[in-house]
Amino acid sequence: MNTDPANISDNTALYTLQLPSKFDSVITMENFVDNISEKYNFSEETYANVLTCLSEAIINAIVHGNKEDESKKVYLNLEVVEGKRLIFTIADEGDGFDFNSLPDPTAPENLQSLSGRGVFIIKRLADQCIFNSKGNEMELHFKL
Repeated sequence: MNTDPANISDNTALYTLQLPSKFDSVITMENFVDNISEKYNFSEETYANVLTCLSEAIINAIVHGNKEDESKKVYLNLEVVEGKRLIFTIADEGDGFDFNSLPDPTAPENLQSLSGRGVFIIKRLADQCIFNSKGNEMELHFKL
């Protein structure tokens, strides 16, 4: 794993990872977050929020986006505006989904469901969550 950034300006760095659609990729992402967290001195809260959101996003991309097809990739990009913010982009090679019509996991009929909370959790923990129109890419913002 290369954690050397491409510097796109004096105070902005860009990192990219291409992950196979298998669950071991979550470990690769966790190691990446550990390294980045140490380099940019994340607070404990930011570290926990980033790790939780990226875990949910990567698993959703593998399972729902790429249908666990190991020949397909999950793309993880990170733009670090030093001292200010982190912008993660997670994309898969799937068909996307309608992110505006997800069932509410807090509705009484969904409380016992074992899945369907990932996007809900991400929206609560990230400072901003933006989907592309196709629904196969999300952008997550975190303040430093």
